[in-house]
Amino acid sequence: MNTIKSVDALDTPSDLQEKARKQVSESVNSLVADAFALYIKTKNFHWHMSGPHFRDYHLLLDEHAAQILATIDPLAERVRKLGYDTIRSVGHIAQLQGVKDNDEDFVPAQSMLKELIDENKKMAKKMRETHSQCDDAKDVATASLLEEYIDDTERRTWFLFETTRTEK
Repeated sequence: MNTIKSVDALDTPSDLQEKARKQVSESVNSLVADAFALYIKTKNFHWHMSGPHFRDYHLLLDEHAAQILATIDPLAERVRKLGYDTIRSVGHIAQLQGVKDNDEDFVPAQSMLKELIDENKKMAKKMRETHSQCDDAKDVATASLLEEYIDDTERRTWFLFETTRTEK
């Protein structure tokens, strides 16, 4: 993860230790990249959904995409508040993202949902790891932000999981 220290004009003062701020910023930048990638993946599946549950899945994924999109700006702004640069381009996102793209021409609905379950679970895990770094850095502001997003991500995972369950 290449987080470049801000030029003096963009350097934001902070009372947190520089090494800790750098580590948290790198982790949060990775989350920003993952949020962009997960947003696009969720919208991709939303746009290409088909099948007997089309309407329900289409609306669910639209809701999830909006929720993911809403996390990007606060996370990126948090990196700036810590005094570091954040995502600058689609190429930068591609360098940092852990979310796997899906460029298939057709993906069955259940496969889409299961893929999103896995990506949301990985996102929640990565957020918890970043939260732990925040605790070590005494960065309660970033930790607080992540707590809400972890809950939202776990909720998305739960909804997707329940949607993929088959009745017995």
